[in-house]
Amino acid sequence: MAHEHRYRVDTIWTGNTGTGTSGYRDYARDYRLSAARRPDIAGSSDPAFRGDPTRWNPEDLLLASVSACHQLWYLHLCADAGIAVLAYEDAAESTMVEGDAQTGGHFTQFVLRPRVTVRPGDDLALAHRLHEAAHAQCFVANSLKTPVLCEPTITPAPR
Repeated sequence: MAHEHRYRVDTIWTGNTGTGTSGYRDYARDYRLSAARRPDIAGSSDPAFRGDPTRWNPEDLLLASVSACHQLWYLHLCADAGIAVLAYEDAAESTMVEGDAQTGGHFTQFVLRPRVTVRPGDDLALAHRLHEAAHAQCFVANSLKTPVLCEPTITPAPR
């Protein structure tokens, strides 16, 4: 039986500099993301679109969601398989192209590059295969029409 989960985030625009959106250059792209029992996230648009470079933008947040979802599934699957992950870092990247006035643009790919350290003696081939399984389970990747590639590096910890 499928279980349904609902999520709620409040997005509050904080960029009214006094005249609202009276002109394209007359407002800040700043906003605040808020959800119950979590710290707020200060957001803006990408600096290429007049955003604040010190704030998270939607494109960064989407890439972070893909990376974090994959990581969480991978850690779960490794734990179930008896692979002890000792460290996990991902240098994830994405590519977006701007469209025209009707389409606005889209992502063309996401690339995850997790660097994983496992316990000495653990099965490295299985640790690699579990990335494929994690990708198949990732809720976020399964919701995208853009390809998500995974190029893992797995090394055993020194003895």
